[in-house]
Amino acid sequence: MNGSVNDRGGDDYEALVAEGASVPTDGWDFSWFEGRATEARPSWGYAVSLAGRLAEAAAVLDLDTGGGEVLDFALARAAPRAPGLAVATEGWPPNVAGATALLRPRGVAVVAVADDAPLPFADGTFDLVVSRHPVRPRWAEIARVLAPGGTYFAQHVGPSSVFELVEYFLGPQPDEVREGRHPDRERADAEAAGLEVVDLRAERLRMEFRDIGAVVHFLRKVVWMVPGFTVEAYEPRLRALHERIRSEGAFVAHSARHLIEARRPAR
Repeated sequence: MNGSVNDRGGDDYEALVAEGASVPTDGWDFSWFEGRATEARPSWGYAVSLAGRLAEAAAVLDLDTGGGEVLDFALARAAPRAPGLAVATEGWPPNVAGATALLRPRGVAVVAVADDAPLPFADGTFDLVVSRHPVRPRWAEIARVLAPGGTYFAQHVGPSSVFELVEYFLGPQPDEVREGRHPDRERADAEAAGLEVVDLRAERLRMEFRDIGAVVHFLRKVVWMVPGFTVEAYEPRLRALHERIRSEGAFVAHSARHLIEARRPAR
């Protein structure tokens, strides 16, 4: 997300909520948040870095591609030195359709794969496996489909990401939930699958929600933040948050991101 101060008549609670509740949530295009919410970007510039990797790869697999926007950007930047084989997976049917429409012109095959299903690819097929914000990294499957000497290059969501907002609606979360997706744990899991972690960097990044419509749309789009979220179920908390934003300014939260690069040993 990015943007500047919102000037959309912030006093109108019903109109803002209705707008946030009606915007389509397909894909990972966050342009609707322009002027309504902001999120700082990690210093490593994942999409640009990915483009450099793609320019040197022969066969690439993008896991949990969402609407395909990040891969599309990176392939455009890498052209004409794009991989000879490019495949993407996605588990949510609306995103499968959107990613297929976006990526097919670039020669990318989009495969529907459930989050907990084995990857439908032969061992050692890809010299580069990538992902931006995978649902859950399945390290054994990643290691299996990587060719010897191949690389996994990804940006993951880290622990307690946007938990200021999560705990506003759900209350304090137990430590095991707050520490889920910890980069140290992911390093251990990757190594247990036989991969060598060669780079691991983590950052916490400021986010601002400038109106209640942005909060509603965000929770509808990123559904795992407040599972089962609906406007009706959380109406009192939404209205209170609206008043808080009106009186105090933007609601501030912090996302957690880490960059991880892991390699399958050549032998």
